[in-house]
Amino acid sequence: MFPPFPQELARHYCLEFISGIEDGSVVLKQLTPQSEERRGHGFMIGALVCSDSSGRRVVLHAVSGISVMAESLRDPSTGSGTTGVGEPVEPPLYKIIVPPIVSPQQIEKALAKNDKKIHELTALINSGNEELIKERTALTDESLRKVFDLYEFTRFDGKKVTLNQIIAEHGGKLPPTGTGDCCAPKLLSYAFEHGLTPLSMDEVFYGRDTPNKKNGISYPPCDERCGYILPWILGLEILYRDSSIVVINKQSGLLSVPGRTQDKQDCATSRLKKLFPQCIEQPSVHRLDMETSGLLVMALTEAAHRNLSAQFENGTVHKKYVALLDGVFDHNEYKGELQLKFRLDINNRPHQIYDEENGKLGITEWEKAGTVLYTAPDGSQRRTTKIIFTPKTGRTHQLRLAASDPHGFGIPIVGDTLYGHCALGERLMLHAFELEFKHPISECKMTFNCKEL
Repeated sequence: MFPPFPQELARHYCLEFISGIEDGSVVLKQLTPQSEERRGHGFMIGALVCSDSSGRRVVLHAVSGISVMAESLRDPSTGSGTTGVGEPVEPPLYKIIVPPIVSPQQIEKALAKNDKKIHELTALINSGNEELIKERTALTDESLRKVFDLYEFTRFDGKKVTLNQIIAEHGGKLPPTGTGDCCAPKLLSYAFEHGLTPLSMDEVFYGRDTPNKKNGISYPPCDERCGYILPWILGLEILYRDSSIVVINKQSGLLSVPGRTQDKQDCATSRLKKLFPQCIEQPSVHRLDMETSGLLVMALTEAAHRNLSAQFENGTVHKKYVALLDGVFDHNEYKGELQLKFRLDINNRPHQIYDEENGKLGITEWEKAGTVLYTAPDGSQRRTTKIIFTPKTGRTHQLRLAASDPHGFGIPIVGDTLYGHCALGERLMLHAFELEFKHPISECKMTFNCKEL
């Protein structure tokens, strides 16, 4: 996954920590018996540079996994000179080694019930009894769930989120073993629990080179574990970030910008400003409906905001959406263009209605991409139609209306609370999966794609 925060400053502290291991001022303690296959393998050293409420710098360190814990023999409140990357450090500089989210003893206890049986089944399977694989898988999944029951993280807003809650958001799909034990979730959870603001984060591999990792090299948070949980800790899934812009994959159910009432202040822009306090007051340059998920670019600076806003106003930004229509779209053509006029229904806000005379023109290119067997939250299945939308204008509810209105397809999008039907546990099946624009500073073309529905 893309590094959610700048890496350079934190990399300095990672390398300093590694130097401490090598000169003996940082001691590594083996917390669990080391298996033969893991002997001599390396691990990740993480650093998260933060500031506290008084502006004091705090450096958090973590070691990946649960088998090794570090202990510093230095005074944790020392620091002076420079970081080596051009930033002065005025003492006191507080350094904290963050413990694992869950202790090895807790994990060992959670695994104890099925451990012996799993080993017995594995021996039998290795002897040729492959019919026992299903039984072993059920036991290992049960044990994995018991371990995951132990994990709880502190989010960007100070609230708690359990790994079980995150698993539910993934439709019940279990993450790999070791999820929650990487450096990034440990560091971020600790920082948010203690009211610290992240400034820079990096992870450096330390140990014998492997085909995938080299000693002393920085690596971003991993996709398979950190990519599974960090969006729920950070509140945003960050796909790209630099000093000018941030691109996110907005989740369904989150507002793009604050609403008028106090209960609608939580949104993509407020979460962005929480993570990046240097961000401008109004970073939004375009919006997605609360129920629509997908790509959203936001500006961190005034210059970037002006440039991106102009690109959207001039229609030079390219966007594509994928939608599931709640039914089979039986049409002779497989692509085309809709030009429909809609306006606000003043008696039924925020609904829009077709009005050829007073409505604003919305232009949408579309392409049929086949039918999909959709599984509802209650387990029932029905045939839906997959449509790729390319909007040429940016009217309110333009794509939802193109699908649902009789002057369009006459088939609402699955989960549409305004123009169709949304069952319990369902979401609007509309997702912005492609976004292309020019970088507001470099003017290089930037194209982003994220997973479809």
